Amino acid sequence: MIEKEQVKKVAHLARLELTPEEEAQFTTQLGSILDYFEQLSELDTSDVQPTTRSIEISNVMRVDQLASFAERDDLLACAPDQDGDFFKVPKILNDE
Repeated sequence: MIEKEQVKKVAHLARLELTPEEEAQFTTQLGSILDYFEQLSELDTSDVQPTTRSIEISNVMRVDQLASFAERDDLLACAPDQDGDFFKVPKILNDE
């Protein structure tokens, strides 16, 4: 079982400010999680292959291909705002 002092220490390391009610709540919740892991540690996993997922999946990625855009004017026409041959975007930095 996890102690309230351990929860306070973890909260401090994570730079979290917890109320006494939250400390009590997290102590209970983390204790339940650790108890569940204790149950899992009782299982015999010697014949189980290590995996990162419970099901087989693979990412479907396209190959990046460099392509030039034939008509620069057509590309600029898609922009909401432009300044000559450039896209015009809102300013996001201060003058300071």
